[in-house]
Order: sequence, then C-alpha cells, then structure tokens
Amino acid sequence: MPADLEAGRRAYDRNDWSEAYANLRDAQTAEDLERLAVAAELVGREEEANQIYQRAHNAFLKNAEIERAVRCAAHLVMNLMNRGDIAQAQGWLARARRILEASNRDCVETGYLLLPVALQILFGGDLPRAAEVFDEVANIASRFGDSDLQAMGRLGRGQCSIQLGDVAAGIELFDENMVAVMSGEVSPVVAGIIYCAIIDSCKTIFDFRRAREWTQALTQWCESQPGLVQFRGACLVFRAQLSQLRGAWPEALGEAEHACERLTAPRVQPAAGEAFYALGELHRLRGAGAAAESAFRRAHELGRSPQPGLALLRLGAGQLDAAEAAIARERAEARSLPQACTMLPAYVEIMLAAGKVDLAREAADELAAHAQRLDAPFLYALAGHALGGVALAAGDHRSAFEALRSAAAIWRQLEAPYEAARTRVLIGLACRLAGDAEASALELEAARRTFEQLGAATELAYVDELSGARPAAGLSSREVEVLRLVAAGKSNKAIAADLFISEKTVARHVSNIFDKLGLASRAAATAYAYEHGLQRRPT
Repeated sequence: MPADLEAGRRAYDRNDWSEAYANLRDAQTAEDLERLAVAAELVGREEEANQIYQRAHNAFLKNAEIERAVRCAAHLVMNLMNRGDIAQAQGWLARARRILEASNRDCVETGYLLLPVALQILFGGDLPRAAEVFDEVANIASRFGDSDLQAMGRLGRGQCSIQLGDVAAGIELFDENMVAVMSGEVSPVVAGIIYCAIIDSCKTIFDFRRAREWTQALTQWCESQPGLVQFRGACLVFRAQLSQLRGAWPEALGEAEHACERLTAPRVQPAAGEAFYALGELHRLRGAGAAAESAFRRAHELGRSPQPGLALLRLGAGQLDAAEAAIARERAEARSLPQACTMLPAYVEIMLAAGKVDLAREAADELAAHAQRLDAPFLYALAGHALGGVALAAGDHRSAFEALRSAAAIWRQLEAPYEAARTRVLIGLACRLAGDAEASALELEAARRTFEQLGAATELAYVDELSGARPAAGLSSREVEVLRLVAAGKSNKAIAADLFISEKTVARHVSNIFDKLGLASRAAATAYAYEHGLQRRPT
C-alpha cells in the first residue's frame, strides 16, 4: 500500500482536506476515488471533483457496487445543478435512475435521486407539490437512518414553507438543520450545501441577525477543517454583505473582491452578477464613484440589475432625473417581495430628493406593510427610516421622531453602524425642525464620527454641509475628501488606494485644493482642515 494513499485516508478521516487531496491524487480504487472527489470539492476544485466523481461512479459500477455508483452520480447531479449545467444534470439523473431500476433494489439512494426532482419542482414554482416530494425524501431518509438525506429533506421542506408564507415553520426546520451541522451529524459536503441554502433563504426574508449568528458559528466549524473552502456561490457574496452591515468595510471589500474572482473563474457562475453588485455598493458607500459604476456595469453584463445602487450613485452625483427614471422603472418591474423590499428604500430617498412627497409616502407605507408581513427587524428599521424621512419632508417632526427613534433602536440591536448613523442624521434634522439646535448638533456629530470611522465619504460630506463645516472656498465633495486625507498625513499613493482612483487624479485634486484655498504646502492644507473642522486634531 503506497504511503501517500494511506496518509490521504488518515487525513480524510480527520477532515484535513488539504492533505487528503494532496495524498490521494494517485487514487485508483473506487473507494479512494470517492474520497478524492470529496476532498477536491471541499478544497474548492469543483470542476476536478466532478471529473473524479465520474471515475468513481464507473469504478463502482465495474465492481457491481450499484448503490455507491448511484450515490456518486447523485453528488454529480447536485453539483451540476448548482452551477447551472441543467442538461448534463438531467443526463446523469436519467443514467442513475436506469441503473437503480435495473438492479431492482430498495435503498436510500432512491431518496438521493428524488432530491433533484424536488428541487426542479420547487424552482418551477409548484410549492405544494415540492413540499410533498421533500417530505417523501425525508421519509426515505428516516427509514434508512441517513442523516445527510434527512437534512436535505428538511432543508427543502423549510424553503417551501417560507415561500408558502409560513416563515416560522421554515425557520424552525433551518435551525434544526444547523444544529445537525454543528454537532457533526452530517457530512461536510452536505453541511456546505445546507449553509449556503439557509443563508440565501435568510437573505430572502431579511433575517440578517440569524444569518450572522449562524455564519459566526459555522466559521468556527470550518476553521477546524484544514483546507476547507468555506463558502461558494451566493453565500460567498452574502458573507461580504454581512460584513458590510456590521461596519467591517475593509473586510467586506476583500470578501466581495474574492467572490468576484471565484465566481468568474474558471467559468462564470450564476451568483457572479450579485458579487459585482455587492462590490459596487461598497465602492459607492466609500465615495469611489468610478469604481462603483464599473462594478455595477459588470453586474448588469452578468445578468444582475445594477439597481438600486446605480440610481443612488446618480443621485449622489447630482443627476436627479437619471436617478428618478431608473428607480421608478425598476420599482415597476419588481416581481417578488424581496425585489420590492430592496428597491423601496432607495425609491423613497430619490422621490424625496425630487420633492415628490406623496409618491415617497406611498412607497414608505408599502415597505412598512412588507415588514409587518415578514416580521423582519431589518425591514422594520428600513421602513422607520423611510417613514421618518417622509414625515420630515412634510414638516411633521413629531411623527418623524417616533419613526426614526424606533428605527435607530433596531439598527443598534442589529449592530448596523452605517444605517444607524444615517438615521441619526434624520433625527438631527428633526431636532433642528423642532427648534432644538443643541440636540441637532449632537446627533449630527455622532453620525459624523461613525461615517468618518467607516470611510463613508459621501455621507460625511453631506453631514459637513448640514453642520456648516464645509469650507466656503468652493471645494467639491471629492476635494473635501482628499483634503481630509492629506490632513491625516497620507501620501498621494495612499489616498489613491483609499479612494480607488489614480495617483494622477489625486495630484490634480491636491493642486485644485491649493489653488482654491490659496495654500502652498500640504502642511498649510493640514492646518486649514483642522481650523475649519474638516479633520480632528490628534489627542
């Protein structure tokens, strides 16, 4: 027995996927090929894993081990469906069925071949029928005592329940599955499938608190398995979005860039458009307009609408007509509840900017109704922010306070600093409307600190305008941003990296700043920034 194969088997048994993959590369037997396929899949080599599953399938057939051959085919079918190769998946499913029927065996593999059928029914929209088939899968799993199949049946049934409107029942099944994952009852491959599917479903119902909790728990589980590629597909993107929500923007940016790379090479995968949209949003929030537009356009090329991010980018650039036209069209075309909930906050913001308070109020009320339907804290907070903005525009500071303070409390519970700071800005404006200048200044200053910590350039410039801190020398928002970074002691190269622009562009901004302010050096620019409240003095 070659030493490397023995080492590979030992590594496989202890879930060391890097070593298992490296030492099983010369596998020849059906059993070792199956191990190698699993290891390849778990270290992120999906294409290679599929080829090895085919070899293992053929090897098991040669040995007349029908059930194991069918099991390999079932893994292959699921992998092919996951990456969108439906025709190939159908071919392998038909082959596996024929083999199993010819053997006339009563085995758990019958349930594994029923899984893709249930998924196809689910994706086709026949939710009651899909729920029945997933229940049948779970019954087969229970009869044979197969934990993996039982978990997959629960997963599908939970997805059906949520889409049928019984969110509580779906969440209960998801939580039961995650307990099975964390306790080691299911295999790592199935654990990965369950994780990604549950994260995607949590996103659909805007349950970010549960998604974050399970992400943290599963991250620890993944870290105990050397070489395990933790995330793939849409859940890889959502991990970046969760980091963004909790204010870890540099981490989120790295994760979004990684998602874009992984989901476009060696082939474009279905979630690639979502990855580029997430990247565009991060660039937009950081004030990197050119980079944001590039990412949004790439998302559009890959089949993901660039809205509402692109419309908000246009709004930030002062292109109100373009923003209004884009968001109105997108809202009209929204076909699902998640799509509507994603568009409505931006629609409210843009309509308020356009002075169309009645349209904004209608959209805010709709968002509140959706939040009530899903009973989702994240949506309650979005609705509160939107309703508060509408009340402010109508001059009703009392109603604004009620909605905005409720939203701010939820944002704190969700540990969402950017969203909380945006709501505090509106609270500051409500205080100003009520005649309480001191409270207004306190709220705006608290929001400003958060935006400064996050690097939220556009919001920071807006708060400075509200606070009167923006210099009267005619600097643009971008020039103010560059001036702050100069005052922080950063070089042109470092500023270019922070803002995702070229050093040449930074040099031009610095030159314009010097000309407009009548300054001759970076030291003088730094002094100006401190004197005019654009930068805090070190303590």
